[in-house]
Amino acid sequence: MITSPLIMTASERDEFKRTNVDVEARFKNLTEERDDLKRKLTNLGWEYFSGSFYYISSVEKTWPKSRADCLQKGADLVIINSKEEEEFTRKFEKRLWIGLTDLETEGTWKWVDGTPLTKSYWNSEEPNGGKWENCVETQNFHYENSWNDVSCSASHPWICEMKVRP
Repeated sequence: MITSPLIMTASERDEFKRTNVDVEARFKNLTEERDDLKRKLTNLGWEYFSGSFYYISSVEKTWPKSRADCLQKGADLVIINSKEEEEFTRKFEKRLWIGLTDLETEGTWKWVDGTPLTKSYWNSEEPNGGKWENCVETQNFHYENSWNDVSCSASHPWICEMKVRP
């Protein structure tokens, strides 16, 4: 008897159904686990936006101490990758340290992960601090371009970012 490769045997069909049920159950469990983790992080002061969790501090520290706090939380100072993310940081309506600096080489702005700055949202006439202002804060949060270079020893609140792994 000749059988078509497109026809499943009863045992193949049953195995496929069992596998499908297992996959659906695993997906349901992972979805519940994800939602539970989101709830827990939100209860600890983290806010979810577009694939990352963000922590906005309520106290002020220098840029290095702010970064250390983020790292201790398993995160880092925010790296702004899009206009939407920049708008998200402005909604908090306060000056916030972000993860951009030229401490390594004056005038060469890099994110805390070492990637170079490609898209920026500098306030007009910024950056302007030369060798004395090597860290970046958001300010003028009512305007699209709100970044300001400032001395890393100034104290400000900060925003940490923890990327959600796929």
